[in-house]
Amino acid sequence: MARPTVPCPRNANLENWLAGRRSVNLREFIRKVPKTELHLHLEGSIHPQTALDLARKNGVHLPPVDDAKDLYRFKSLEDFLVIYSAVSASVVDVDDFRRITYEMLERCARSGARYVEFFFSPHAHLDCGVSYETQLKGILTAMQDAEKDLRIVSRIVPGINRERGPVAGQEMVELILAHRTDEVIGIGLDFNEAPFPPEPFADVFAYARKSGLHVTAHAGETGPAAYIKGSLDALKVERIDHGYNVVNDLQLMQRCKDEGVLFTVCPSTAAVTSAWHDLSAPDHAIRQMLDSGLTLSIHSDDPPMFFTDLENEYVKAVEQLKFTPRDIRDAILAGIEGSWLDASTKRQWLQDWSEEIDGLMAELSPN
Repeated sequence: MARPTVPCPRNANLENWLAGRRSVNLREFIRKVPKTELHLHLEGSIHPQTALDLARKNGVHLPPVDDAKDLYRFKSLEDFLVIYSAVSASVVDVDDFRRITYEMLERCARSGARYVEFFFSPHAHLDCGVSYETQLKGILTAMQDAEKDLRIVSRIVPGINRERGPVAGQEMVELILAHRTDEVIGIGLDFNEAPFPPEPFADVFAYARKSGLHVTAHAGETGPAAYIKGSLDALKVERIDHGYNVVNDLQLMQRCKDEGVLFTVCPSTAAVTSAWHDLSAPDHAIRQMLDSGLTLSIHSDDPPMFFTDLENEYVKAVEQLKFTPRDIRDAILAGIEGSWLDASTKRQWLQDWSEEIDGLMAELSPN
């Protein structure tokens, strides 16, 4: 749905334009610009107090903590996935799924997101005896409520757990298709990368694509650059989630630049799960990717689990990774272009959002 835009003369001289406008600082600019969220996990978006509430309600054991936020303290991807699975087990009925989805979209809206494509992990709930139908019903109810209440549009991307292998992946795609709704627009490949390369899932992804689903994959976060290449060649994904290890393969990096491959990068999680822990380092992978001309969009991944939100990810991109306002603009528009919106909506939003962002950029204070 189109949003009101901030009018901005196409060829106005910046000084003349600023003379009649109130200046905004960079943080205010980041807060106000419209955003997409293409790399966000539903289960990774559960607020810690909500996780504790649901665990208590449903009789699920979580690690004892003095403070709710301490539930999300971990040092590696492996540690994170243990907590991720335990928290997922706390979500049991339709109302639970409705609650966690609505709360997630509410936080997205507060950060300025207007369109969200979010992952969720059906396997994590099926293992606990929760049917896919129950999961989907609660999620869809929340999406509809959030669009009405918050004017935020969202779509669903079920994730394939690569650790379970291609047979389980095929069964999952068949389950998704058996209960297909318009809101379910694609699949992703996620969970721990090593030693689970993408190539064994080639037939699964071919089946999904043939059935009309879009495809993406987590690759190159903890796995090697070869996993990015395999995701592009064997799975024929439309974008790469994370992808930081692309910087270790200059030939692949050039190919991704030439082909305009979108990388959905997540600064806060990159500082924990990737090999690059210092976002301010000039050789951080995201900085290298930007300097090399790769197409990037900025997202929040598992925000409460990493004590962040979408707005804060943009702040980190500017303050630590040294993105310029122009880089931020490019990343936002890349998110629209790389989304799975229909072509006419993309064209309209690209025009509307460009004008709105340009108007806000013109209001930026010089300091």
